[in-house]
Amino acid sequence: MDFAIGGAAAACACFFTNPLEVMKTRMQLQGELRSRGHHAVHYKNVFHAGYVIAKHDGILALQAGLVPGLWFQLVLNGYRFGLYQILDDKGYMKDNKGKLVFYMSLLVGGFAGATGAFIASPFYLIKTHLQSQASTEIAFGHQYHYKGTWSGLWGIFKEQGVKGLFRGGSSGVPRAFVGSTSQLTSFAYCKEFMRKYDILQNSPLIMSFVASMVGGVAISVMMTPFDLVATRLYNQGVDQFGKGLLYTGYTDCVIKIWKTEGFLGFYKGLGASYFRLGPHSVLCLMFWDEFKELYNKIK
Repeated sequence: MDFAIGGAAAACACFFTNPLEVMKTRMQLQGELRSRGHHAVHYKNVFHAGYVIAKHDGILALQAGLVPGLWFQLVLNGYRFGLYQILDDKGYMKDNKGKLVFYMSLLVGGFAGATGAFIASPFYLIKTHLQSQASTEIAFGHQYHYKGTWSGLWGIFKEQGVKGLFRGGSSGVPRAFVGSTSQLTSFAYCKEFMRKYDILQNSPLIMSFVASMVGGVAISVMMTPFDLVATRLYNQGVDQFGKGLLYTGYTDCVIKIWKTEGFLGFYKGLGASYFRLGPHSVLCLMFWDEFKELYNKIK
């Protein structure tokens, strides 16, 4: 049941935050391997990106990739939250006094996120492709022309087999490890701090909200560079042998971005990342807490 609760919480959050994910993806692909000032700027900021996308691609384009996004959240966070909760209940992350052990929380949160992300990688792949599809006037990155989620997955499978469905999966592992451990650890420690000093003890929903906001800031700052690299690797075009046209692997991608776009290149779309990851973390973690409370009441 822990897995179902975690997956349902993340899917509910995804429905509300997917438009922000679309904006983030477009902004991360903007000016790919181009130095600052040497590429067109279609998306000036997250708000402008939303306006431009709606103007050129239609308002429904802001929900591009929603179906694979929901499946990705269901699989990833069902596994991530479920495993984290089970190990937490068994006391693997606490000392003899019941206090959270920092390094164990980091390892468990990171491991759960990384393995969950790899399992759900095909859905992240097709989600990225669908969200990057844009009108010629505002397009960046390699453009895939899928009719939908399942036709896209089937097309990749026919051309590249199972290996093709997990293309870019290795880049999702560090992204998910850093994102998961920073989010869950900061969330857990914030709640522990408030319980210790009797803050918002009579308002569990507000306590979850505050802890979620902290988790949202932590995941946005820590995960954005890894998220950008993953987006680039997932979205790049491939040759007839399934090899990337722009990057040969993770390290090659990092080096090329550093050389052409500099340090700030890794933080492209940071504003969009926070506007997406912040609300998503808040909604996801609050839904998670509320669903657990509801389940404990009815079981």
